[in-house]
Amino acid sequence: MRLFHHPVSSNARRVLMTAIALDFPLELSEVNLMSEEDRRRLVELNPNSKIPVLQDGDFLLWESCAIMQYLADKTPGQTLYPQDLRTRADINRWMFWACQHFSPALSVLTWERIWKGMVGAGPADPVELARGEQDIAEYATVLDGHLAQRQWIIGDSLSLADFAVAAPLMYLEQAKLPLAEYANIMAWFGRVQQLDAWKKTIPVW
Repeated sequence: MRLFHHPVSSNARRVLMTAIALDFPLELSEVNLMSEEDRRRLVELNPNSKIPVLQDGDFLLWESCAIMQYLADKTPGQTLYPQDLRTRADINRWMFWACQHFSPALSVLTWERIWKGMVGAGPADPVELARGEQDIAEYATVLDGHLAQRQWIIGDSLSLADFAVAAPLMYLEQAKLPLAEYANIMAWFGRVQQLDAWKKTIPVW
């Protein structure tokens, strides 16, 4: 089974963390997003031209959280994505929340403070920075409150939800993400950073 990825993609990192935690072997193919040729091949795998993409024989699967769920379902006895329907629904809720709300809010600052300069798109826009900080405050307040009485996002057990929410925090320092005041988030993120799945997927910047 092959995963098309890039080390500095937080979406790909979600999947790699999942595979490591599940001890699920994957063949890795790095996609150079700055290469026109690699971009052309990527569109053949995913019409959205995004990574990651999982290739399982003749089956191509894109969208990071769908790949995470697929890997879990192919791993007998795993506990990251339990069979109990309510537990799964709760995990799904936070995975979707990560993709729909938290990650997009964080991505405003990661674009303005990291990627924009790297691709020559000009300096950071103060208006966009203010918008990003406002959005982050809104959703960080939700997550911080949720984590007040929990070790992990779903009760006391590590799950796919933790990987989905934590992955974009890989840009915490480089993008100067304003999260220091959220004590519960930072304590939870500290626990995530101690996991082998996190340590083994730290990219070289």
